[in-house]
Amino acid sequence: MYNNSNSGMSSNSDGAPNGSDSKKLRVEEALPSRVIHIRKLPNEASETEVIALGLPFGKVTNILTLKGKNQAFLEMGTEEAAVTMVNYYSKVTPLIRNIQVFIQYSNHKELKTDAANQRTQAVLQAVSAAQSPGSEVQEVLAAVSSPVLRIIIDNMFYPVTLDVLQQIFSKFGTVMKIITFTKNNQFQALLQFSDPVSAQQAKLALDGQNIYNSCCTLRIDFSKLVNLNVKYNNDKSRDYTRPELPAGDGQPSFDPTVAVAFSKDSSSLLGKIPGDGGGFGYRDDGALNPLSAAAAAAAAAGRVALAGQTGSSGVLLVSNLNEEMVTPQSLFTLFGVYGDVQRVKILYNKKDSALIQMSESNQAQLAMSHLNGQKMYGKIIRVTLSKHQTVALPRDGLDDQGLTKDFANSPLHRFKKPGSKNFQNIFPPSATLHLSNIPQDVTEDDLRLLFSNTGGTVKAFKFFQDRKMALIQMSTVEEAIQALIDLHNYNMGGNQHLRVSFSKSTI
Repeated sequence: MYNNSNSGMSSNSDGAPNGSDSKKLRVEEALPSRVIHIRKLPNEASETEVIALGLPFGKVTNILTLKGKNQAFLEMGTEEAAVTMVNYYSKVTPLIRNIQVFIQYSNHKELKTDAANQRTQAVLQAVSAAQSPGSEVQEVLAAVSSPVLRIIIDNMFYPVTLDVLQQIFSKFGTVMKIITFTKNNQFQALLQFSDPVSAQQAKLALDGQNIYNSCCTLRIDFSKLVNLNVKYNNDKSRDYTRPELPAGDGQPSFDPTVAVAFSKDSSSLLGKIPGDGGGFGYRDDGALNPLSAAAAAAAAAGRVALAGQTGSSGVLLVSNLNEEMVTPQSLFTLFGVYGDVQRVKILYNKKDSALIQMSESNQAQLAMSHLNGQKMYGKIIRVTLSKHQTVALPRDGLDDQGLTKDFANSPLHRFKKPGSKNFQNIFPPSATLHLSNIPQDVTEDDLRLLFSNTGGTVKAFKFFQDRKMALIQMSTVEEAIQALIDLHNYNMGGNQHLRVSFSKSTI
């Protein structure tokens, strides 16, 4: 490591060796320079980690670490790269080993280091070599930990997007770039952290975990790359350090190094899909599972874009309905489990079919994947995407016998509020229902009787500790669907309305 005591140079106020007297200058008045001053480094911070802070913004041409002062200087290839880096870190906290470091321009226009600092320069050369195509990439990276993770998603029952990945992985450090792609019919991603230690912590914590209950299992390994080259910001690739990038044609663009790495990186994470490794949602004790529920929130809120479906309609066509029983309200309640229903129209000339307009196309996808083939009022319903973009309301003065209903201003939408717990409690229809908002004076017998009156049989019941939530198990999924339709938002007295969702648990 370069040490200030053996550099043979004195320091000015920014810790830099020699140069202009900057004591009169306040930190924020420093002019842009391609040399970046980094302060308050953790004692054990390595040169690689310091280089990794600058790497996403461009070529790093020199580094000087002042070990005794917990400081470092990073020289970028261009002043533009340094400006982008400082601007980015003014909005996003720079972390090394989960400790905040401080970044500003140095008063120096370039770094002059002597040849004695061979180890640091060797690391810099290794990282630089790995940034450009060449057969020596693997060898040089043997000594350099990568800030880039390669992620494969097994058992992908629900769609997973850039935003979902960013929210999950940012718990462990600053996410700089993400590229997603499909290889061997599998969804994969490359994700670059600001430093290798964050990548290591994320890999340790998340490898083998499920994003959602019993599915979307993360398989994580280190990539051979140390820097991702992202050319477009769209639903397939994102460079969070450069928001000005164009959207492109929707296809990520890779540099040659990435292509090499894909072929070498392709199979080590494939393996047997485990059972529930800790997905999102409620545990049996009513608490949330340990992983951040942000990804479930993103899916539930309808921000999830299924590959190739981003331009699709938010309107569903539901057929084979029981026309004697079905109402716009019953469809609103059932489909409202998976998204915010805006309008429902039962077709006047074909009353076993209905159009349902969700607030976003992604919510329509989610509802279709969960409800197609389920039994409602004794009939197996079919759910497909409609060609309609909206559901038309009847013309003024025209009575369509209550077959069309506008729910746009309904207070019962589950997903209007960002961060709502409803985002974390989304599961396929099941015989077990999750109840919440139960008044304190309501007993198990009260609830058993209430649910028996929907025409089904209550098989089991369990209160959570605070008695505001409970699980109730019906004898079939169809009975549970019926009970949810009948009793979600049921007034339990004192203007307290019961909330009913499908549960992943059994009792």
